[in-house]
Amino acid sequence: MIADELVARALRLADAAGHRVLLGIAGGPGAGKTTLAVGLVERLCAARPEEPAFAAHVPMDGFHLADAELDRLGIRDRKGAVDTFDGWGYLTLLQRLTRPTRPGEVVYAPAFERDLEQPLAGAIAVRAATRVIVTEGNYLLVDAEPWRSVRTALDEVWFCRLPRATRLDRLTARHRRFGKSPAAARAWAAGPDERNAELIEPTAARADLQVADGFVVDTESGR
Repeated sequence: MIADELVARALRLADAAGHRVLLGIAGGPGAGKTTLAVGLVERLCAARPEEPAFAAHVPMDGFHLADAELDRLGIRDRKGAVDTFDGWGYLTLLQRLTRPTRPGEVVYAPAFERDLEQPLAGAIAVRAATRVIVTEGNYLLVDAEPWRSVRTALDEVWFCRLPRATRLDRLTARHRRFGKSPAAARAWAAGPDERNAELIEPTAARADLQVADGFVVDTESGR
């Protein structure tokens, strides 16, 4: 469920801006970023049916490094950590999405295929008419490059937060759903995922508002 006030806030951003709006959703693994992003895009498009492709979802996860590159670097056991993403590539895409487009121009973005656990190039088509891009990922508020520049490229960033136990339960269930054994799923959630969450959690102070399960819990801006 997405609170009406979140939909209204995103619509106000779009209406007030003289450009395409980039709205970021940050948070730790399992905090509900993708659920919020997908639901918000659906609600925004439903609110503006007269504007085809009004909103689009462009996740940061499309910039995961491929397993072959993680193996080459010797860091596959830390997949999901901040240095296992092509952060500069993600920033370049965001900057391209902020530039004016020609009528009919399509910008293609990568997605992340969870069944394969691999990025998938050119999977998301962003139409010239799209006015709101909702992008989500763990590290949008990290205070180091390229993430500092990522934050600058975004009009607003919302932070998803959930109790640690709830996040771990959700992560364990997700890992099991995509093929890990119960023991391996629990170990990954409590190990690599939780180490990443420890880096991400303090970045919440730089968000424009904080959200839990689709509802606003804090509106103090830290930008």
